[in-house]
Amino acid sequence: MEKQGEVAVEFLKGLVDAFGLEANVAVRSVNESAVEVAVDGSDLGLLVGPRGATLQAIQDLTRTVVLRETDMREGWVIVDVAEYRVKRRAALEKFALQVAEKVTAGGVAVRLDPMPPADRKVVHDALNAIDGVETSSEGEEPRRRVIVKPVAVG
Repeated sequence: MEKQGEVAVEFLKGLVDAFGLEANVAVRSVNESAVEVAVDGSDLGLLVGPRGATLQAIQDLTRTVVLRETDMREGWVIVDVAEYRVKRRAALEKFALQVAEKVTAGGVAVRLDPMPPADRKVVHDALNAIDGVETSSEGEEPRRRVIVKPVAVG
């Protein structure tokens, strides 16, 4: 995974330069299944885009480059810009807990807005340990959404 990280960092440095931005690009973490590369600096909103759409596209491009350069067959390359993914995860977890409170108090299922797979996973994971609710997904991409339902406890 270290080689994948090196290739990802070099690609992202070139991308940042092409956008005329100033940022530090470095491997944040490496384990047996993933390497996370962080792009940190100020005024990097252009690389995140609306609701993280540009960041997702950059991550897809980075994975493609890493695959071609390293013949990667296993593992993931995760790109984060200005800690967007960290902040997004925290916001989604907080939102999911608020929805769970609403569902348990009202006893009525809530259908969330469509969201990308990574965001749905955060919601499912956050609510998995909460008594009184269960989650499922419905629909087809890109309109797939999480449903939070009340369940009887006990």
